[in-house]
Amino acid sequence: MYIPDIELQSAASIRQFQEKELQHLLGYLRQFSPFYKEWFAKHNVNTDKVRSIADLRNIPTVSKEDLQQRNWDFLCVDKGKIAEYTTTSGTLGKPVIIALTEKDLARLTYNEYISFSCAGGTDEDIYQLMLTLDRQFMAGMAYYSGIRKLGAGVLRVGPGVPSLQWENIARIEPTTIVAVPSFILKLIAFAEEHGIDINASSVKKAVCIGENIRNVDFSYNVLGKKITDKWNIRLFSTYASTEMQTAFTECKAGQGGHHHPELLIVELLDENDQPVPPGTPGEVTITTLGVEAMPLLRYKTGDICQYYEEPCKCGRQTVRLSPVIGRRKQMIKYKGTTLYPPALYDLLSEMEDVKEFIVEVFSNEIGTDEILLHLSPSEESEEIDRKIKSYLQAKLRVIPQVRYATMQDILKMQFPEGSRKPVKFMDNR
Repeated sequence: MYIPDIELQSAASIRQFQEKELQHLLGYLRQFSPFYKEWFAKHNVNTDKVRSIADLRNIPTVSKEDLQQRNWDFLCVDKGKIAEYTTTSGTLGKPVIIALTEKDLARLTYNEYISFSCAGGTDEDIYQLMLTLDRQFMAGMAYYSGIRKLGAGVLRVGPGVPSLQWENIARIEPTTIVAVPSFILKLIAFAEEHGIDINASSVKKAVCIGENIRNVDFSYNVLGKKITDKWNIRLFSTYASTEMQTAFTECKAGQGGHHHPELLIVELLDENDQPVPPGTPGEVTITTLGVEAMPLLRYKTGDICQYYEEPCKCGRQTVRLSPVIGRRKQMIKYKGTTLYPPALYDLLSEMEDVKEFIVEVFSNEIGTDEILLHLSPSEESEEIDRKIKSYLQAKLRVIPQVRYATMQDILKMQFPEGSRKPVKFMDNR
């Protein structure tokens, strides 16, 4: 298992390293970034006075809307140097183009190499990729190149089609799958239906992407429990975004995603852009290090996490992030209660009488949030309706609106044309 030396250093050494890298970044942005040159002038920022991580607070944060509206002004290189064009998924609005140079692609490869290594990967592993490698999806390409650098084998099977996934598992005997956790449940269901003994298969690990498998205290959530109750495999949680071009991946201790300080400065901020203490929810705000085409400084991702700074059993001294608690923009104020969609997903996943679901939020006539749950029930009957509503009442203390639909209709809503991942939240406010 490869661990970069910087990740084993003391917090003071890591900070010293990052502050030196920050000086390089500020000089680079002053010289080459149309957006940040204007940003510094507009906000009277003297970057020469930004000497430490703490001094970053003197620079206003940058939002996703800034990146959406001024996309090309973040580009620091001539378009002739761009090797790859990727886009964000567009979950919270218009997809953003993130361009990468050859140097950025090498950085991305290194990021996934150390991330898969963190998740116990070695050159003896064979990884089955159950995700898209097209549609301008950065992560699929990153996983593939990182696995190749690790020296492991790789199968690019793509998303969906449980029969094809199991056929490849039987023939090629991969040790690890990379997949969305809810799809792993579909693999388990297919195996049960077709008499496949999943625990006799070659697969011993799963790198989980796109959905939480843990609660904030790092215990398995409903999704994580449902997988591990049936399949004796080790799950590794990950958190990343296209804009940061960096991943936070769990080690075997399963106590949060490890920060790679050579690639990223990370801050967790409250609603007033002030840093939060460990164990307190804050918005993940990132400053990229070593990015050539589209570096970002104090970029607010919209994701709410907590962080922990005590050293990990694995020897790393780096900060660890909790699973994503929710998205800042997706926060729901419902009848006096603050909710984030992942909490509702857990609730609905726990219900035996609900096969699939979509959470829709809209504004009512007085401008407050309303929740409409689109549910595919195990069967449509008054008894099931009563059970579902009493369960919601017990867990939420209020009953959102419920609309029942067929599994086919729910799946159509979950996978709109061009979508790279299932849509479980519709925000129509």
